[in-house]
Amino acid sequence: MSPKKETKKSTKRTASNNVYTGLSKEEIAAMKETLKERKANANKEEAEKAVLEKIAELKGLDHDIAKRIHEIVKANAPNLSPKTWYGMPAYANSDGKIVCFFQSAAKFNSKYATLGFNHDNANLDEGNMWPSAFSLKELTAAEEAKIAALVKKAVVEN
Repeated sequence: MSPKKETKKSTKRTASNNVYTGLSKEEIAAMKETLKERKANANKEEAEKAVLEKIAELKGLDHDIAKRIHEIVKANAPNLSPKTWYGMPAYANSDGKIVCFFQSAAKFNSKYATLGFNHDNANLDEGNMWPSAFSLKELTAAEEAKIAALVKKAVVEN
């Protein structure tokens, strides 16, 4: 009997064998966007300009919601600074830490846009569990009032 020769099996991972294949095109684009925005976010005026440009690039309902959220945040938390974060409009505290952000539905081909709050920097803690992201189907006066209240609460110092 001859000894069996060991052969190395390929470890290449592909979508066909349901194994992780890496970042999606959208995730790669978001990472590239992060590098660009770090430069723009160094200057407060440039950072706000970048946010307004991002909002202007959005289409349809994403554009309308992002524009209105920008207005709500500016009116209810003027101490937050607009800046882009992973290519999304976001709002940071005086330490430069993101408190809340808007993610368009188109960003990752989602069903709805999202208003998110960074749990480390937004003071929304309530008991042992609380929401930190909200799907946005549309904005009526009722939703705008809820967003204004959440933004105000998020920036209150504990």
